[in-house]
Amino acid sequence: MKNIMPFSQAEYVQRLKNIKTSMSDQGIDVLLITDPANMYYVSGYNALSYYVEQVILVALDDDMPRYIGRYNDALVGAHVTTWLSRDHVHWYTDEYTNSRTKHPMDWISGLIKELGYGKKTIAIEMEHDFIAPLAYEKYKQGLPEAKLVNGSFIVNWVRIIKSDNEIEMMRRAGKITRKAWEACVEAFKPGARKCDVAAAVLEASVRGTEEFGGDWQAGPPVFPGGEYAGAPHLTWDESRYPDRYDMYMETSGVYKRYHCPVSRTMCLGQPSEKFLYHANAAIEGLQEALAVVKEGVTCEEVEAAWRKTIAKYGVKKDSRIGYSVGIGFPSTWVEKTVSLRPGDKTVLKHNMALHCIPGLYYDDFGISISQCIRVTKTGHEKLHDIPYDVLIKK
Repeated sequence: MKNIMPFSQAEYVQRLKNIKTSMSDQGIDVLLITDPANMYYVSGYNALSYYVEQVILVALDDDMPRYIGRYNDALVGAHVTTWLSRDHVHWYTDEYTNSRTKHPMDWISGLIKELGYGKKTIAIEMEHDFIAPLAYEKYKQGLPEAKLVNGSFIVNWVRIIKSDNEIEMMRRAGKITRKAWEACVEAFKPGARKCDVAAAVLEASVRGTEEFGGDWQAGPPVFPGGEYAGAPHLTWDESRYPDRYDMYMETSGVYKRYHCPVSRTMCLGQPSEKFLYHANAAIEGLQEALAVVKEGVTCEEVEAAWRKTIAKYGVKKDSRIGYSVGIGFPSTWVEKTVSLRPGDKTVLKHNMALHCIPGLYYDDFGISISQCIRVTKTGHEKLHDIPYDVLIKK
């Protein structure tokens, strides 16, 4: 069977080396990875199988990760999407799936002991979305002699510095993002159903460009607007747009699981002066924040430039204005590491990727205009080329 890994084996080996260095520094012998984005990063494994228990096991004394999952995912999926040899792919039988009497972590705990790790320091991604409380309890029962510790975000902090190959994936995703935005602009008109605008965005995202097709998104596009614009994560319904309406959209092009998100504000008919005043504050604030970005600057310094700029308009914002981004699986494309906000003293480094999204959300309107960027040694690179201006369709 032909392997469909998006990167060379040498790149995966380097990623594994970096993860092991972090593990060693923290006194960890074995890391159990359950976040599908982290599993994909270290192994290449890429399938819609995270609704059942699956694990990538990384051990300091092994030169290759191990995939552990349901048999019908392991038999083919783990072989064609990863760089793992057959003896590093393990599976439990279907009798463990959605069973009230057997649990996959019972079987996985037994395998961990067979591999000789039953008395080791084992880190588990406890703060991620795909580890259930019962799974942790099963590990405690099945590995009584092991030292179980919190291994959350070890891989995330390794992922934060992208390779040049990863940046290229995000550039391609950015071209798809542009297509999705164009589709939204075309479909957004008086009388259009909101679900049809969403369908246009999703179709463009999947079709991609002539050079490369799109991937599926970690989350659906969102379209808050009108009286609901203060809720930034609303999706859509079947209602129709009126002749006069303000809204913003957020979506992302995706290529090989790498996301390049965008948010833009658009209006049907002429918006109010108050609306445009706040939009101008948001755009200028975003531009001033991005002007600060370069290697060596801290996250809070970027946010401070935004805050100083919007203060001239008498505008305030309490929440963060951005985060690191890259690989995404449901439920998010956020990397869960740095945030652009006061108090985050993380120093930006070359080839970090950020989504700077300084939205302004109020009870009666909302504005969101963002930019996905790559940090460089002297500044930043925009990963999509979509204009910041509020789009007004009359």
